[in-house]
Amino acid sequence: MTSLQTSRLPRHSHLNGLYLIADERWTSSCSLPEVVQEAGRVGVKLVQYRNKTGSMQQAHAVGCELRTMAKKWGMLFIVNDRCDLAMAVEADGVHLGQTDLPVALARNLVGPDMLIGLSTHNAEQVQAATNEDVDYLGFGPIFPTDTKLNHDPVVGLQGLKDIRALTSLPIFAIGGIVPESVSQLCQAGANGVAVASGILAASDRPQAFKQFLAPFHLST
Repeated sequence: MTSLQTSRLPRHSHLNGLYLIADERWTSSCSLPEVVQEAGRVGVKLVQYRNKTGSMQQAHAVGCELRTMAKKWGMLFIVNDRCDLAMAVEADGVHLGQTDLPVALARNLVGPDMLIGLSTHNAEQVQAATNEDVDYLGFGPIFPTDTKLNHDPVVGLQGLKDIRALTSLPIFAIGGIVPESVSQLCQAGANGVAVASGILAASDRPQAFKQFLAPFHLST
């Protein structure tokens, strides 16, 4: 374990369970504030705001609303990709992709206290991330997914098992996650699961939340 992990992991050992991705792409079929409110009510503790297409002004307005709601329910609020937006809405963290700002530069911008998550897709990226100043990893796509276009190759359960030994950082499995796969993913080494369409596109969101959360309640 590196010195970075030794110093940061105890502070953020609560990074686990269901990680809701509030993706702006789904606003034609659902209200993100309503979904985040529902998430808070059922005990979700981690939510990310993802906006890949909107203007900065629009993203800031929605981000502020979601951040206020997350704070009300005691949820950690993460912003996808944008360090500037994360800082502007006083988020708890920023989640970076492999082509976003390098971790070292992001850390210089956001300071020592903001969480930084990093998307990884293979063993080499996991090993590299483990030696950087990040707090958790997203790993996937585990299964095929339509939520993210032009995604990296599917890694499957075996891919998750293979990289678990490479890092002691918390890992969130992402990509095509359904409630029936959560227990298997946890057994394969995931600390949590990141879910967008499985919640946002659900015809019965309360039931979807219940199903995704059940395996984590059983393990506590």
